[in-house]
Amino acid sequence: MNLHYWRALNGIVTREVLRFLHQRERFLAALVRPLVWLLVFAAGFRAALGLSIIPPYETYITYETYIVPGLVGMIQLFNGMQSSLSMVYDREMGSMRTLLVSPLPRWFLLTAKLLAGTAVSILQVYAFLAIAAAFDIVLPPLGYLTALPALVVSGLMLGAVGMLLSSTIKQLENFAGVMNFVIFPTFFLSSALYPLWKMQESSVLLYQICAANPFTHAVELIRFALYVQINWVSLGWTVLALAVFLAAAIYGYNPARGFMPRKAQAD
Repeated sequence: MNLHYWRALNGIVTREVLRFLHQRERFLAALVRPLVWLLVFAAGFRAALGLSIIPPYETYITYETYIVPGLVGMIQLFNGMQSSLSMVYDREMGSMRTLLVSPLPRWFLLTAKLLAGTAVSILQVYAFLAIAAAFDIVLPPLGYLTALPALVVSGLMLGAVGMLLSSTIKQLENFAGVMNFVIFPTFFLSSALYPLWKMQESSVLLYQICAANPFTHAVELIRFALYVQINWVSLGWTVLALAVFLAAAIYGYNPARGFMPRKAQAD
């Protein structure tokens, strides 16, 4: 039976990676967004957003260096939503139904789909980090390796958010609006673009929202990992968020108890 699980996992991951590699426009779009922030917006914000020495940094850094982990999180956030968009599309076309009625447990198939999306996001991240290095964004060499486990955990958590959304949305055209409604507040109300202490200076309420945002902890987990450190608080919150979102997504895709039957009845 273990062989069947392995074949299913290998098939799902391979399909997603090959589909991504064949969609060159998707690959370029995944890199354009963070590169615009890195090369254009960072230059304008550098003077306005001076940074003090904060962990994990041991010296003053440029603003471009600070936002790299946040842009890595942006890549994984957008990829998680795109992967879920493809799930809605596959469900409309029938291929998702074919997958979910296979003899293997539904939770395993959904987790395999989530792993496949995470693998694609990690390919995008390392391509972005390679380009960032070409523009003199210096990271510890070992950090590229120690960041991998953090990228897996954060990618799974952000992918689970998208999967949960896809379980509640029946039609493809409705998903794009929901994506924007989730992505932009999630990204801007986090530590991706500025440290939380700067947010606290302007608004305690916004600081508390940012501190509770799971995306903030995903970004901080990546930030510390890139500098060969572990942020245990962020790791704990990210793993907890992953467990909650994944459990809710699996529940949502259960035809007997999930969200979709109720929506179908409402229609």
